[in-house]
Amino acid sequence: MELISRKMTGKKERPIKVLQFGEGNFLRAFVDYMIDIANEQGKFDGDIVLVKPIEFGNLDRFHNQECQYTVQLRGRVDGEPKKINRIVTSVADAVDAYGEYEKYAEYAKLDTLRFIVSNTTEAGIVYDESDSIELNPPKSYPGKLAKFLYERYKHFNGAIDKGLIMLPVELIDDNGLHLKECVLKQADNWNLEDGFKKWLDEACIFTSTLVDRIVTGYPRDEADQLCEEFGYKDELIVTGEPFALWVIESPRDLSDELPLPAAGLPVIYTPDHHPYKQRKVRILNGAHTSFVLASYLCGNDIVLQSMNDDLILKFIKGTLFDEVIPTLTLPKDDLISFANDVLARFNNPYVKHAHLSIALNSVSKWRARCMPSFLDYVKNEGKLPAHLTFSIAALMAFYTGSEIRDKALIGHRNGEEYQILDDMSVLEFFAANSGKAPAEFAKAVLSNTDFWGQDLSQIDGLTDCITEYISSIRENGMRKTMEKYFS
Repeated sequence: MELISRKMTGKKERPIKVLQFGEGNFLRAFVDYMIDIANEQGKFDGDIVLVKPIEFGNLDRFHNQECQYTVQLRGRVDGEPKKINRIVTSVADAVDAYGEYEKYAEYAKLDTLRFIVSNTTEAGIVYDESDSIELNPPKSYPGKLAKFLYERYKHFNGAIDKGLIMLPVELIDDNGLHLKECVLKQADNWNLEDGFKKWLDEACIFTSTLVDRIVTGYPRDEADQLCEEFGYKDELIVTGEPFALWVIESPRDLSDELPLPAAGLPVIYTPDHHPYKQRKVRILNGAHTSFVLASYLCGNDIVLQSMNDDLILKFIKGTLFDEVIPTLTLPKDDLISFANDVLARFNNPYVKHAHLSIALNSVSKWRARCMPSFLDYVKNEGKLPAHLTFSIAALMAFYTGSEIRDKALIGHRNGEEYQILDDMSVLEFFAANSGKAPAEFAKAVLSNTDFWGQDLSQIDGLTDCITEYISSIRENGMRKTMEKYFS
């Protein structure tokens, strides 16, 4: 079978407009996929060069197939399971920042270059005081970027129109602001001239972004079968879900230079991305955290099973539409549409998302994802939100165990063990307290300010309500308790 190549795809030559730090699955199935569509529609006309920003690994697979690869999106579209195949031709080259430093550095002098995309993980945008401009390249991503931008600044004599637009997609709050701060610190540490720092501020744009798409990566178990279906060999296949969202916060509208919305793509330019992040965290992530522990104790192992469990599905909908959405600030129709998209994503027949995987560090997750909705509901409505309140009891029931083994608290479901994974201090607390009487257990958990940052037992009626739920769960089991209160 022939390996995919430019000859096969008919790739067109386009100017290089994007330098991308990171060649992983997410960027290729998200940013590069979108730019490929914009190119096809005649909206962008620009190619991407991938940069391998770390020392280990190689780019052989990219070079062997001339940076051509297939994305298969699979999930429910208009309620029906669907697979969408696309050969992505927007990547022109891939370069190793360490093994091919001179080639990589030359891109700083490229007149057509306009955008820097990065996905160097959450740990990537970190200032390293020990980093050196003498290194080729510097160790850290902010160091690499600072030197790259400095070389561009010098080559073009500080021309304002040769600044670049940074589009980081690392999953940290205000990623663009943080990246700019790190680059400026690096410039100060290296004693670079004030003119460069002024150019960074006036000629360059550091956007903060929010990205959303589940990318499941290379389908190792299905690759041979997929290649048979495609009719060619592809060692860079990427699979993911159809849903996508890219929110880009910028001091000015970038839709003229990166017209992805004009190509019908799910990209939002906004002066403030925070309401969209709040929507994602509270609806998508909050829904996960609010139901998976209860659903697991009801006998379901993956999210798809939960969606096919009428009792759990009703609980999820009650949480989202009755308790979470009323606390958010975006237009209600937008929130309802997003919530319905989330339900469709949970119901993806091609994704087996394990509850025990989602359950990792559930105490801190509940605080970040569910507690803001819980507190806002109490403040606005003057009463407890039934579903979110029950999710606390479900967390306590899930975290019930007395033995810590192999850095995990051991819980039991229907006589079988499961591992509860969290910070050791959290596990030790539940090992010491989860065997107590319901009222004492409830008081201990709710009043733990290390968990919640405040004493939740002071909220009127909450301790009594949790005590009632825990008593029922212990006596009747999770499913019968949920049937009693939520069927």
